[in-house]
Amino acid sequence: MAARQRRTPRSTWRPPVTATEGLSGAVTPLPAEQEVLPAEVQPRFAMESGEVRPGVAATLRALNEALGRPGALWVKESSSRNLRHRDFLAPRAALRAAFPGGQVPADVVELVTSLCGAGVLAVSSAQQTPAGLEVRLQRPEAFRRLLVLCSAPAPAPAPAPSPSVVLHCPALRGPGAPRPRHLRPLLLADHLAQLLRAQGVHVRLVPALPEEGRQDVLRQLRIDWPAGPADPGLSDAVSALKRGLARVPCAAGCGQGPGAAALPADVICKVQLKGFVEQQGLVGYDPNLDVLLVTEGKLRSVAELQQAALQCTAGGQGSCCSIVHVVSCEEEFQQQQLDLLWRILDPGPHTALQKYLVCGPVKVTNPSSPIGADQYLQLRKRQMYKASVMKYGELAQDEAWTEVINTLTAAAIRFEMLSTAHRSQITLDLQDSSISTKGTRSGAFVMYNCARLATLFDTFQRAVEQGTYPPLPPPSELNFSCLREEGEWLLLFNYLLPFPEVLQQAAQLPAPTKGIRITANTEAVCKFLIQLSMDFSSYYNRVHVLGEPFPHLLEQMFARLQLLAAVRDVFHSTLGTLHLPPLSQI
Repeated sequence: MAARQRRTPRSTWRPPVTATEGLSGAVTPLPAEQEVLPAEVQPRFAMESGEVRPGVAATLRALNEALGRPGALWVKESSSRNLRHRDFLAPRAALRAAFPGGQVPADVVELVTSLCGAGVLAVSSAQQTPAGLEVRLQRPEAFRRLLVLCSAPAPAPAPAPSPSVVLHCPALRGPGAPRPRHLRPLLLADHLAQLLRAQGVHVRLVPALPEEGRQDVLRQLRIDWPAGPADPGLSDAVSALKRGLARVPCAAGCGQGPGAAALPADVICKVQLKGFVEQQGLVGYDPNLDVLLVTEGKLRSVAELQQAALQCTAGGQGSCCSIVHVVSCEEEFQQQQLDLLWRILDPGPHTALQKYLVCGPVKVTNPSSPIGADQYLQLRKRQMYKASVMKYGELAQDEAWTEVINTLTAAAIRFEMLSTAHRSQITLDLQDSSISTKGTRSGAFVMYNCARLATLFDTFQRAVEQGTYPPLPPPSELNFSCLREEGEWLLLFNYLLPFPEVLQQAAQLPAPTKGIRITANTEAVCKFLIQLSMDFSSYYNRVHVLGEPFPHLLEQMFARLQLLAAVRDVFHSTLGTLHLPPLSQI
């Protein structure tokens, strides 16, 4: 066979059988007092050898300490143009504020070049230029430390008490069929749950799904949400809350007392919320909150939250847990009413830990009529099918191809909903003729590049079986000084090294500085995957990874395969937080 890397013709594709511009010194984990979750929830990166996984954040901290000045002076470079010359830069303006005349003393420069410590990358050179103090890392050593150490299985983490979070998505309680605006908070909660679990957090999802029709849509979107009959103890909990209402000073009309006859038939009583907010000095609630008419359904919602919080603490997860309401902007007012009702009926510690993750509106352009989530999903599925036919020709109508289209559809919708900051508005173009909207193109593009990696390694394995190439040697035997392409360092420095930090920061839930709203940087995960796909695609199109099987070329080919194996693992791990299985062939 020809030994150059082969490209499978488009018409022969067969389906499978189965951070931001750059991190700076300011991007570090939040202080413990600013976190909803305990500070001990950190990813465990210790390697089998005892060496800590090298990382960007640890290196930035060491660089700032070497300059001996408070604050973050260093910036991590990320553009290919700047990475040709340097990896980190302390800008000239920052140096002027830290040193007389902006001139860094020689002994300080010496400290920078001799950096060491857990997770710190070794420095090759440091020199002062008109741009500032530039640092270049020992790149072959960085490749070796990451690609050799991370290829070994990490030791099992020691068991430790885990913090707990209840993620509550009121959109699942809405009457009737869900619409696209209901999917956004649900997809966000599903993704955030995966990110938190990866950090060792115990997560409970509320409410459970009772309706089979709604389960079908969520199943197609690969949303992992609990479903099943209601907890038999829920009725008793509702009854207890009803009894509690009779003892609440701000409740009126309960039972047979004065005012009860004036209430609608389905209303148990009315509760004065505004007075309670003022009495408790609560901040961040809507000023229009006034009187709440309490119904059986509202008490049931409160009882579900109460039971989830109690089950978390009963499971040995601590004395209380955080409650995060993941809501659309249209649902926030109604949820604040239930939040206050719960606070009134249950003064326990968990009710005071309620926070809001609010999603911006989802606008739909050119709808012929109000569109449901199932219609939205079917439209994107048709578009994915049409786009695949345009790219690969007529598709086989078999089960495997159906699974490919279903996966591409789920990816398209998830990236469309999650690649924008949750508090910002999303606009969906639902014209059937619009095959390539921004969101759908991003999701499909990521899945396509993940499949290209699978095809690369499948091609290599077949060549090994045919005797064209020798097997890939152990990582410890590879020569990573062969990795001299700028695209190779870009993949390691911008993606492989900061990957754990991207997931960690996306899962952080900082306490609000004022009020009850919090923000999460979950959009960074989708953006990370999109940018990784772009840079990998550029590298893959430019470099022939599988070259001629000459002995003097094998060394470089093996080093590149080890690098791309790590890239493939990052794709798989990150897609796992989105419940998206990687496609295995193109």
